[in-house]
Amino acid sequence: MAHDVVPFSELLRARTTSRHGTSGGADFMTDLLRGTCDVDDYAQLVAQYWFVYRALEGASGSMAGHPVASPFVTTGMSRLPALESDLEFLLGDAWRDRVVALPATREYVERLETIAATSAGALVAHHYTRYLGDLSCGRFISTLLQKHYGFDVNGVGFYVFAEVADPALFRATYREQLDAAPWTDADKEAVVAEVALAHSLDTRLLDGLEADRRARRAAAAAA
Repeated sequence: MAHDVVPFSELLRARTTSRHGTSGGADFMTDLLRGTCDVDDYAQLVAQYWFVYRALEGASGSMAGHPVASPFVTTGMSRLPALESDLEFLLGDAWRDRVVALPATREYVERLETIAATSAGALVAHHYTRYLGDLSCGRFISTLLQKHYGFDVNGVGFYVFAEVADPALFRATYREQLDAAPWTDADKEAVVAEVALAHSLDTRLLDGLEADRRARRAAAAAA
């Protein structure tokens, strides 16, 4: 008897993880969500993700006409305007002069500006990793940030997907699109590998934020 073919979305979910970072990066997010960071630490996180999403959404724009990538590129998911609004609230009107990409962020951005801007599979891998992860965790994270740091709506717009009326339906539709795309077996393996790399890049970004936070605290204590 022939075995049923496992849908690609299930295969992808089974072979990759959807959590934000491991190892040292988990320290940063754990402390942030416990309320033991400060607002400047959070602003650093938002700034690093601004660099990432500027590159990712630039890559999405360049691939918007690709027959495989186009179903996944939706303007309603764009995070860049929310990130910029958050940074203006957190750092003031001159925030662009104050944000600097950490080395791990630059590595992440370079990957997005090269392979994700030229490969439909790579773009979908990064798109899937970032947007579905943020959509799944956004409400939980924003609630904790509001509780611990006194934010209202300003400052947490990145985590608010106002144009997604039904997140569960959106995720289901997204997975149907993953299953319907004309992937070859080699394409599927490449997407799985790129999702794993995307998680690794995010982990290194969070590790970089933790190292930067510790360095800033050490410098302040020595001053």
